[in-house]
Amino acid sequence: MDKNKIFKGLSLLFLTRKDNYCKIINMKNFVLISPNFPETYYQFAVSLRNVGFRVLGIGDQPYDELKPELREALHEYYKVNVMDNFDEEKEAVGYFERKYGHIDFLESNNEYWLRKDARLRDLFMIDTGLREHELDTYQRKSMMKACFEKAGVKVAPYILVSDFESLEKFAEKNGYPLFVKPDIGVGAEESFKISNFDELKAFYDKKPENVQYICEIFVSGDIVTFDGIADQNSNVVFMASLECPPSISDVLIMGKEFCYYSNPFIDEKFEEIGRKTVKAFGLKKRCFHIEFFRVNKKIKGFVDVGDIVGLEVNIRTPGGYSPDMHNYANSVNMYQIYADTMADLPPRPTYPFKYYCATASRRDNVEYFYTDDDVKRTYANELVGAARYPDVLSGVMGNRFFMAKFNNIKDVMVFNEYVSRKTMPEEPKTSKGSRSMFKKGSSKENICDTHIDGA
Repeated sequence: MDKNKIFKGLSLLFLTRKDNYCKIINMKNFVLISPNFPETYYQFAVSLRNVGFRVLGIGDQPYDELKPELREALHEYYKVNVMDNFDEEKEAVGYFERKYGHIDFLESNNEYWLRKDARLRDLFMIDTGLREHELDTYQRKSMMKACFEKAGVKVAPYILVSDFESLEKFAEKNGYPLFVKPDIGVGAEESFKISNFDELKAFYDKKPENVQYICEIFVSGDIVTFDGIADQNSNVVFMASLECPPSISDVLIMGKEFCYYSNPFIDEKFEEIGRKTVKAFGLKKRCFHIEFFRVNKKIKGFVDVGDIVGLEVNIRTPGGYSPDMHNYANSVNMYQIYADTMADLPPRPTYPFKYYCATASRRDNVEYFYTDDDVKRTYANELVGAARYPDVLSGVMGNRFFMAKFNNIKDVMVFNEYVSRKTMPEEPKTSKGSRSMFKKGSSKENICDTHIDGA
């Protein structure tokens, strides 16, 4: 598979620039921050230009190294030396403003740059996105809880960690286990499950003084997300859902593979919860990625199995290549829907084809029972992508991944198990060198075909 064309079939997802649907909108200026990361985000630039925006890019990658599709979509590109240098980006936006007039939109759709995006909007009076004073509601987990509750969603009881005496009282009242994490942060970095008093004391003694932590009761469940795009009135114009059976904390702490999938079949109850949450947070003209727990262990007096508990909201697309998974699962182009929403265009025709799109990752320091070539041969008809994750995402996501789409959830589970199966000592083999994979606890039932010579 050509690594320069990671995703096969993406060209079918309405990526043509000139079509009868295109509307010229008086050349509004749209600045994209880091439009080349992740790699498939070039489609934001393509889609925005499709509807008539003047797309202006700011990034640290040399212009000649940008994907040809991105170079073609950008009206102009300003290279900075260091993306973390606010003064450089301020100068870049100022240059665009002097040359092209007022900047109408500025966006990165990347969690890491959200606060800097807001500072630039403040400085250049860009009123189409969030300002810095609004961000705490969307970045502090403690402040998110009030919005979840406004939407009628349960949240885990919590305390902001200030002194050990208060923390100990919270533990005595609610019992163990507990979960501690930074009040502002992404994923499960520097997060800990606390199972007893000694672990609680060790956490408190070692935690960084300059980081505000939140401690809450531990909720056991699978992560399920409500992703999509909201319009100017906080109405959901596109929705999708990711299901992540392994918890992010287990992935980080235990070095597990991160296997998850896009589920296009959102039940009515969960859709209602998601739409109310978007309204409660007041999300306007934004991508969103809202995380919930679907509880799998009852907590007396709080939740039953199957209940939905609000976890956190992210005012951006889901991470990594998840937007592409939603595209394949729903037979849509999320990037174009975003551009249409920014341009206040009506919805495009949709297609009825639905699939489960799964991504299964691998880590470089692990030996797997099936080789990468085995995966590519076995799932040649289902694979839609295979590549390496950027190093900055590898802690959570893994080092490399395979993306495939299926008609049913059972095949997703088989695929995830197949990709993540590790080599074990004295691995049993069948005759003629073939290897079979069996359901856990069974000695007879295959969960995938027999593969001769590992193929």
